[in-house]
Amino acid sequence: IDQFFLVFFFILAVMRLTKPTLFTNIPVTCEERDLPGNLFNQLMKDDPSTVKGAETLMLGEMLTLPQNFGNIFLGETFSSYISVHNDSNQVVKDILVKADLQTSSQRLNLSASSAAVAELKPDCCIDDVIHHEVKEIGTHILVCAVSYTTQTGEKMYFRKFFKFQVLKPLDVKTKFYNAETDEVFLEAQIQNITTSPMFMEKVSLEPSMMYNVAELNTVNTAGESESTFGARTYLQPMDTRQYLYCLKPKQEFAEKAGVIKGVTVIGKLDIVWKTNLGERGRLQTSQLQRMAPGYGDVRLSLETIPDTVNLEEPFDITCKITNCSERTMDLVLEMCNTNSIHWCGVSGRQLGKLHPSSSLHLALTLLSSVQGLQSVSGLRLTDTFLKRTYEYDDIAQVCVVSSEIKQS
Repeated sequence: IDQFFLVFFFILAVMRLTKPTLFTNIPVTCEERDLPGNLFNQLMKDDPSTVKGAETLMLGEMLTLPQNFGNIFLGETFSSYISVHNDSNQVVKDILVKADLQTSSQRLNLSASSAAVAELKPDCCIDDVIHHEVKEIGTHILVCAVSYTTQTGEKMYFRKFFKFQVLKPLDVKTKFYNAETDEVFLEAQIQNITTSPMFMEKVSLEPSMMYNVAELNTVNTAGESESTFGARTYLQPMDTRQYLYCLKPKQEFAEKAGVIKGVTVIGKLDIVWKTNLGERGRLQTSQLQRMAPGYGDVRLSLETIPDTVNLEEPFDITCKITNCSERTMDLVLEMCNTNSIHWCGVSGRQLGKLHPSSSLHLALTLLSSVQGLQSVSGLRLTDTFLKRTYEYDDIAQVCVVSSEIKQS
């Protein structure tokens, strides 16, 4: 869009640089038995802007230049062409053109050069192209200022303001799931809230220093990794796509239960997309934070457990007990039977002292007297120092079947 401002000697023109768009046409057709006959169809075939063989489609083969300023979205690059034209019949000197971008929080200088032009003859121009990656939403004001000296030595100055709005292109929502194994699963819901399709070039998670990340958005097909969204990852207007990531603590931090327990900063999402004719946009979220899981003073997690077990046959599980407090504990293990789960072994045995941030592994044996999906419950840990008991129920589930069903 062109903006002009005339002051004595100069015309200031500011034009936004954008890529063209595909020409759209409104097809007008009718059946051959109608009064116009084949006239409308023939006119569409003769129209050079239509697609041959698909004249009834609105989308044509030609490109058209933008007729208005258009929308600017967060993460895109704003480009503008600035031209100062000497519209007088005199030579002016010491011309300085300055372009600043004013946002709600800062003022940025976008001029390619800060040096003044010695002189500008009549009907000559000073041109400049500015680029800026938009990183804030809301009102932006492009301030173009021109200063110069006339032949009589008089110093002149004028400026012009161009206001535009920066809109939000994507709506990003995140959900966290804390696993018992210290893994964190992140679900990111990304919605296209623009009016045009987007090609999602990259959606990745940059983890914090304590985690390694694995993307769960691909499937292995015939030895090759393919995206779960298909070969063409287009996101239509108002559509939402869900991305899943698994974050696992690095080895040096996984061994420190007290440290990893309080970590809330997970990382940030890096999103890259393309619109229209390849216009690129990029967004990085702020650091994503989860709600720290409440393990209490003692954490009990399952290391190994079978998926399916036989009815009334013993099976083994392995538990990991971690001291998440800042004091040493002296623990006693008690095993309480439920209606379906029965523990095998001695209840009330001493586990010994467990220092802060330390862990111990415990092998236990149990059996089930009821078929179906059964919950493992009934473990009790007592700290003899404080006489405090910690109860652990619904630790995990196992599928209990008869031996005949499992063998078949």
